[in-house]
Amino acid sequence: MSNQPEKITALYCRLSRDDEQDGLSGSIKNQQSILDKYAKDNGFRNPRFFVDDGFSGVTFTRPSFMEMMDLAEQGKIGTIIVKDHSRLGRNRLVVGQLLEEDFERLDVRYIAVMDNIDTAKGISDLVPMQDLFNEWHAKNTSQKVRNVLRNKGLSGAPLTTIPPFGYKKNPDNPKEWLVDEPAAEVVKRIFDMCVAGFGPTQIAKKLKVDKVMTPTEYWRSIGKPYRRLSTVPYGWSADTVGNILSRQEYIGDTVNFRTTSKSFKNKKRLERPQEEWQIFKDTHPAIIDEETFLLVQELREHRRRPTRHGTISMFSGLLYCADCGEKLYYNAMDSKRQHPYFFCSSYRKNSDVCSAHYIREEVVAGIVLESMQRVFWYVQSFEKDFAMKQMAAFGEEKKKELSMKRRELEKTKKRVREIDSLIQKIYEDNVSRKISDERFATMSMAFEDEQKQLKTSIPDMEQYLETETNKSDSLQRFIDRVKCVTQLTELTPETVHEFIEKIVVSNPEYIGGKRHQSLEIYYNGVGIVREPSPEEMEELFQEHMQNRKSSQNSKTA
Repeated sequence: MSNQPEKITALYCRLSRDDEQDGLSGSIKNQQSILDKYAKDNGFRNPRFFVDDGFSGVTFTRPSFMEMMDLAEQGKIGTIIVKDHSRLGRNRLVVGQLLEEDFERLDVRYIAVMDNIDTAKGISDLVPMQDLFNEWHAKNTSQKVRNVLRNKGLSGAPLTTIPPFGYKKNPDNPKEWLVDEPAAEVVKRIFDMCVAGFGPTQIAKKLKVDKVMTPTEYWRSIGKPYRRLSTVPYGWSADTVGNILSRQEYIGDTVNFRTTSKSFKNKKRLERPQEEWQIFKDTHPAIIDEETFLLVQELREHRRRPTRHGTISMFSGLLYCADCGEKLYYNAMDSKRQHPYFFCSSYRKNSDVCSAHYIREEVVAGIVLESMQRVFWYVQSFEKDFAMKQMAAFGEEKKKELSMKRRELEKTKKRVREIDSLIQKIYEDNVSRKISDERFATMSMAFEDEQKQLKTSIPDMEQYLETETNKSDSLQRFIDRVKCVTQLTELTPETVHEFIEKIVVSNPEYIGGKRHQSLEIYYNGVGIVREPSPEEMEELFQEHMQNRKSSQNSKTA
């Protein structure tokens, strides 16, 4: 008598997400009833249900299906029974391999009750055709779902089924998002830390140390079902933080068509180009104001890496070399120089390309603080004069910049045309045996790579030239922000990144034995501020005092 355990009769049920209902779907119950009766009527022993409710038939990474196949690999399953053949799957290649290779290799009998398929009796030649029809059905259903979602997305309704962390659905109107206050406070904290100079990895570490629940943990804590749960408590990751920082939904906008999938068979989500997104403004309450969001995007575009000592300068990512245009690297500690400093990244890579442009961080901080104090006083005391001179200066600068951009665009287009001619020429040289096939392949590949990069840059340059708007709105926003600053006595990362766009550092000069180094400070929205000369400032101050005196005299009179 054998002591081996009796093999399992696997009763497999599946229903796609499109048809699922609350709890176990009605169709799942129907499948279970049919399979249970069939197993009893036909004497199949040791039955066990494997249920995948809410899973597409084109994918085979279904939990219960994988569990069933794992048991089959271990030799513990003797028979697999499904209600109809499409329950096994709707990918004809994978289903064909299961029937013709895997089940036979594993000595597993397969039965599809309603389709009269039983591998013990052999596989009909019509089964592959049936697999093809099942796949067509999945493809057709997928296209219909895509069309429905596209119409929904174009109407402005959010396509995501789960609101971003910080929001919740209105119980009375599931299409409406409300602010989830406890989660929203975490989102605000993440944005505040980013503005303060912390990167996603640092923010994640801080949240973990402070035992702040991750989005998944928070949703679980309020009874919201969620399949995946990290095994590490408070396991914040840089990716999770980065995703929150990039979500435009936090300023009150609905963003649709952010991702897509390759096909109905491959469900992996792929990022769409931003120009293909559909954005609907002010559709729900904002958690983050738009200026803070845009500032964070700017900061993340110029990501600041901590030094090996773990420090980050508030100026990291803002300093540029005046000669080569590359960024200046930050060094927090050196055996020879005990003061943190910046130096040209090109010089570090190749000292023949550029000079060091060495400048201490404290020098940068002193110059920037003095500049911001003068500019803020000027704006707050002489707003009209500042606006008038800035707009006049901006007009001249913008004309030069746009002219330079147009020349750059024309140069790029010309080079694209030249490469077409060059490829044609080396092709003719290859045909006439002036150059070898290997040389032709190398040269043509290099030309094509260069041309591809140039063609990619052309739409961006054209869009910039077409959409560049009047900067009067940016100037007014800058004035409004400056007027909110009462007294600037020290610099903070928040202040620096709110007002400074970039700082261009010149190479030092030695005049009379003294080191002189100039910085050009570009302010957000207005560029370089044309400050009055000392003589002009004195004249404005006297005019200001005279107006103040006249105002007081008129009141006493």
